[in-house]
Amino acid sequence: MTRAPVPAVPALIARKRDGHELSPDEITWLVRAFVAEEVADYQMSAFAMAVCLRGMTVRETTALTLAMRDSGERAYLRAVRGAKVDKHSTGGVGDKVSICLAPLVAACGVSVPMISGRGLGHTGGTLDKLEAIAGFRVDLPLARFEQLVRTYGFALIGQTADLAPADRRLYALRDVTATIESIPLITASILSKKLCEDLDALVLDVKVGRGAFMQSLPEARALARSIVDVGCAAGLPTTAVLTRMDAPLGRAIGNALETAEAIELLHGRGPDDLLECTLLLGIEMLMAGRRARSRAAAEAKLRAAIASGAARELLARVIAAQHGDPRVVAEPDRLPRAPLQLTVRATENGYIQSVDARRIAEVALALGAGRTRADQVIDPAVGIVLARKPGDPVRAGEPLAALHLRTRSQAEDASSAVQSAFVIGKRRPPSLPIALETIRDSSRKRARRAS
Repeated sequence: MTRAPVPAVPALIARKRDGHELSPDEITWLVRAFVAEEVADYQMSAFAMAVCLRGMTVRETTALTLAMRDSGERAYLRAVRGAKVDKHSTGGVGDKVSICLAPLVAACGVSVPMISGRGLGHTGGTLDKLEAIAGFRVDLPLARFEQLVRTYGFALIGQTADLAPADRRLYALRDVTATIESIPLITASILSKKLCEDLDALVLDVKVGRGAFMQSLPEARALARSIVDVGCAAGLPTTAVLTRMDAPLGRAIGNALETAEAIELLHGRGPDDLLECTLLLGIEMLMAGRRARSRAAAEAKLRAAIASGAARELLARVIAAQHGDPRVVAEPDRLPRAPLQLTVRATENGYIQSVDARRIAEVALALGAGRTRADQVIDPAVGIVLARKPGDPVRAGEPLAALHLRTRSQAEDASSAVQSAFVIGKRRPPSLPIALETIRDSSRKRARRAS
């Protein structure tokens, strides 16, 4: 039997470098050979750079996404009754939405199989926040993940070693070869993992602004359109919501602090902007899962799940099932607490014009709430809690924020940096909604789910 000729890797790289479109078969072969270690890391790095410089068509990006998905195990959740809808965020400062959104949507009848990530750089990761809960395990095998979703309607785990291993290996190369910013590679990385979850729909939260990965609206729009188009081409109905990230979301920045704030939302006490963002995404998920006929009906269901306590009861049950201490839901003070607190105060009267999310995140990172390398250990207790948000009035001497510190030596620099993140003016700035725009499938007919 005659084998089909094996593509020459340098020739594939050269064609992409010169702006030509590769076939799905060529891309699939390249990914398989990379995972089998028949393509060297330096060759895959060169391919990633060619993609970064020349881009990819939707057809190419879809082929790359599916090949990465098929490089490892998949979670088959067909035994789960009803719709399965996940949410993914591109990351922002104070973005703890997943922790309250997953049980809230599950309490409304849509299953949420959520595979989340860790924080790197100035944005926090959902897994790091969850691990602030004593005993909570995110490293569960896929079989246990599937069982939890069947039983409770949601679960929150990390990417396993066998889930889309091509993505894990390629990301490690991109991280050290200045190819992180490529929209096709970002798209394939996100969707290859989401397509492993056997979803019926995906809702994407693309953060835009000073504290986001995508700081301009055109950049965010391009990423959202790429993910929506490729998701739908791969058979996964995908919707992207672009949301503001100039100021931190909510008031808490830091892992235990953010987890506590997410729990507070399920008690009906969360900050207004966090509630607005959570409801916005929850409405999209219920509509995608066909659990509401209108946006108003979807919002009513979500608010009822908060008011009745159904969502927080479900969260406590899943925390226990994932080996964590469920008492934190009723008693958030059980979460780790830093030994020192320092109040940062305003130096003038006026209204808060803006709070620089990036600067606030950099302070939290310096305190130990985040990591700049994947092997760094984070401190779950440290962070910042904002006392004022944009639009709030303030007088000289009143609190702007509280620093949660491990040592007094951190205080002076952190206090000065946080104070400089607040801009105070004489007039109250206009109140702006969280949502900027929503991007949906632009094709008339969605592709069938890829097998």
